[in-house]
Amino acid sequence: MTTETRPSGPADPADHAAALAARAALLADPGPVGRPRREALAKLTDDWLAGLLAAAGAPPGVALVAVGGYGRGELSPRSDLDVLLLHDGPISPELPERIWYPVWDAGAKLDHSVRTVTEARAVAAADLKAQLGLLDARHLAGDPALTAELRSAVFTDWRANAPVRLPELRELGRERAERHGELSFLLEPDLKEARGGLRDVVALNAVAASWLADAPRDGLDAAAIRLADVRDALHLVTGRATERLSLQDQDQVAERLGVLDADTLLRQAYEAARTIAYASDVTWRAVDRVLAARAGRGRRAVRRAFPFTGQFTAPFTGAGRGAGAVARGDVERRPLAEGVVEQDGEAVLAQGARPAADPVLPLRAAAAAAQNGLTVSYATVRRLAAECRPLPVPWPDEAREQLVTLLGAGEAAVPVWEAFEAEGLVTRLLPDWERVRCRPQRNAVHRWTVDRHLVETAVRAAAMTRRVARPDLLLVAALLHDIGKGWPGDHSEAGEVIVRDLAARMGFGPEDTETLAVLVRQHLTLVDTATRRDPDDPATVEAITKAVTTLPELELLHALTEADALATGPAAWSSWRASLVDGLVARAADRLAGAAAAPVEAAPTAEQERLAVEAARTGEPALSLRAQAEGAGQGTEPMGVELNLAVPDRPGLLGAAAGVLALHRLTVRSAGLRGLDPVGAGPVLLLSWRVAAEFGELPEAARLRADLRRALDGSLDVARRLAERDAAAPRRKGIPTPPPLVSVAPAVASATATVLEVRAHDAPGLLHRIGRALDGAGVRVRTAHVSTLGADAVDSFYLTDEAGRPLAAQRAGEVAAAVRAALG
Repeated sequence: MTTETRPSGPADPADHAAALAARAALLADPGPVGRPRREALAKLTDDWLAGLLAAAGAPPGVALVAVGGYGRGELSPRSDLDVLLLHDGPISPELPERIWYPVWDAGAKLDHSVRTVTEARAVAAADLKAQLGLLDARHLAGDPALTAELRSAVFTDWRANAPVRLPELRELGRERAERHGELSFLLEPDLKEARGGLRDVVALNAVAASWLADAPRDGLDAAAIRLADVRDALHLVTGRATERLSLQDQDQVAERLGVLDADTLLRQAYEAARTIAYASDVTWRAVDRVLAARAGRGRRAVRRAFPFTGQFTAPFTGAGRGAGAVARGDVERRPLAEGVVEQDGEAVLAQGARPAADPVLPLRAAAAAAQNGLTVSYATVRRLAAECRPLPVPWPDEAREQLVTLLGAGEAAVPVWEAFEAEGLVTRLLPDWERVRCRPQRNAVHRWTVDRHLVETAVRAAAMTRRVARPDLLLVAALLHDIGKGWPGDHSEAGEVIVRDLAARMGFGPEDTETLAVLVRQHLTLVDTATRRDPDDPATVEAITKAVTTLPELELLHALTEADALATGPAAWSSWRASLVDGLVARAADRLAGAAAAPVEAAPTAEQERLAVEAARTGEPALSLRAQAEGAGQGTEPMGVELNLAVPDRPGLLGAAAGVLALHRLTVRSAGLRGLDPVGAGPVLLLSWRVAAEFGELPEAARLRADLRRALDGSLDVARRLAERDAAAPRRKGIPTPPPLVSVAPAVASATATVLEVRAHDAPGLLHRIGRALDGAGVRVRTAHVSTLGADAVDSFYLTDEAGRPLAAQRAGEVAAAVRAALG
């Protein structure tokens, strides 16, 4: 179609005054906007145009058809009139002019064309936008059979060519999103063209018309109506056919809609846009699956038609797909976590999952999906929202760890978070989230709403987890640092109060809760002080050391400051600001040096002493397993076990023990190693572990003991068995993660040992690889402190040489390099 201005020349007289007057009266009516008004405007326009066709003396075989937005039966006050004059044979050139001229005389914008059904189909085949408009074709006047013929032909063509047209339609949407941005984050959004806008609703309807997939309909119609209402009010307030909700118009639009203020207006528009955008994401994933399945069936059909290709190929069965992979027909389900599997590129619930009895399942599914670079399927999120009970308060340890694991996935966490937010699961976990959800930030520096800024800060922080000793606290502080926005007063002060409550709700201990409160309260302190105070003034450094009193807190605040600024927008962070903050942090670190206390090792328990005595007397491994119950909620299951292992000291012990646990698919959440000499019969190494089963049930203690004995006497080659398993069942590549950091701590960290610090992304067999590297380097591990915080391992190993002395500097560097090489 082409949009034209009115050509010169008189219009033939037509008896359309009454319909035209009624239409003008409705446009001038200050009454409420909404769907009834749009439908009434469309009806009056229908009557007017039908009268024009009749007055023009149209012959048989002619029909007037509304297409595009007008075809959908709703007209905004300043909408174009998209009209097609359809004919099945020659017509007089004057006929269209008798219709178009009165429309132009009335001041309406007209998007018009004159075509046969064959011509309309040809144009649609060449122009996707024209085809989309014809999908909404609606008969106005003239020959209804001709309109029906057009509709039938257009829909037949659309469905026949859907495998080609739908990818083109998706690409159009991507191009629009790049040009116009995301409606739900813009201070001046384009209600029609931005992602999540009205144009996306048209695309979803086109997908539904293809019969290949349909959008989630819950809330979609209401969201589209809300945006259309805002658009109507905008047209009436400005008197123009504009789609951009400019700042200067927002107060008047809000008033016209009866909304409290401009912020409330934007929040409502943002919520509607998120509903539409999420429905689009779900729908296009469904389209991808359908098209991929069709392509797969096509390839299989070719193989069946031409089975002989010069070589014999055995039929592919489920064998060899990897441990735990289950093939059902053409569908493969690969385990991701307890109760969660991968299917068709999405995370779904396993067949044996029990959402009603497993309140941690939503967070476990979210973390598993994000860490594997997947989304959670729409049906799964809906089921989790419907069936899962709220988490007990305080949360079980696993719930907190799964939240940290989700946040640690970085960019991959965003679509998972959006899906959970769409179904209300985020506010169920964090009730205070509702106040910041979709809250606009009327500051040109900020590019996101408050809630999305918090998520984006966590994304940025995920790339900085190697810089801190407590990545879990960094990620949670990043997620909550602006949680006080929307409350009266200073949002940092309000946020401190809220985060104390949330931290207790999540099950953080008093010390960690205090650290989180300090980070939220002081999250602007570093950048404000660095850019506004004299760096050479001793009072400047003193202000920082009063705000944060330990080196670990300082490194957390440093990382949080940078993540917050990077997530705010390009104007909030620069090399100049970074250098000022870095310099201030270095001065404060010098002031705080020496304040950090070495970890105090708890005395061995009676159970640990008993095992050490048994191991010393028998010369064999002694171990015990004790289920670790957690959470106060009814129906909460044990997260894992505490495993205590005592073994007469020998080389290779740490690597062998960790390898056996990895063979049994036990994930290490924390571990400690130290030496004891309980009966004077020789040193015994005591390893205390907190472990959890990766999938399914925990192994029996007798099996663990037997495999450990075999690993120590050399009859079980743990490294080879792990390599064989990984080759037979390669794990999903997953998401990009920060590289591991292996460093030698300053000598002040210990006077009797060299402290090797390892920070890495947790993975099966990680501790086994570290242990083997240390064993291969010929050093002794005197003690070790191992922690898995979400998806990050933070480990410290106290190393000595064979004589029990700290390592020389060169030797320590060589050991660090060996561990670094083992971690890849």
